[in-house]
Amino acid sequence: MARHRTFDREEVLTKAMQTFWHKGYAATSMQDLVDSMGINRGSLYNTFGDKHSLFLAAIAHYDEQVVKQAVARLEADNAGKLAIAEYFYTLVERAINDSERRGCLATNSAVELCIHDQEVATRVTANLSRVERALKCALKSAQQQGDLTPERDLDALAQFLLCTLQGLRVISKLRPERELLHSIVRTALSVLD
Repeated sequence: MARHRTFDREEVLTKAMQTFWHKGYAATSMQDLVDSMGINRGSLYNTFGDKHSLFLAAIAHYDEQVVKQAVARLEADNAGKLAIAEYFYTLVERAINDSERRGCLATNSAVELCIHDQEVATRVTANLSRVERALKCALKSAQQQGDLTPERDLDALAQFLLCTLQGLRVISKLRPERELLHSIVRTALSVLD
């Protein structure tokens, strides 16, 4: 008779996500995952498949647990330029206070794997597209509030802000210095004036 799972799938997936986020894909061993998830190797394979499949599930989990919450303010009906600024400055504060310099799992995965792994590239692209759509939503709100002129190209602005955001995430891992990062954010946000 087969044994039933005795663990919470979401809880152990969160632990796997944290491990990949902390160490990266290549540096994370199956033993690291077994140890961090608190389940045996057989349960890991039976539930999630191999390391690559688990990583894809962790990226999807990251999108639902971290990104969805992070972009919620940008997607709100009353969002606008202030919501965009808050999003950027919140990212800066998290980076400065992140002693492990984990950065963003999606950005880290893009840098580490996307050129060689189409499945990861597809997942990361979907993640970044979600952020871009949220930025465009806030830009539309800003336009409706009269804070951006009607002729502004919202697609181009959202793409620029996403690109800046990704660069900021990389730089913040190397130089988590408040004044430097605030200066970058101020310059980026000046395109909205």
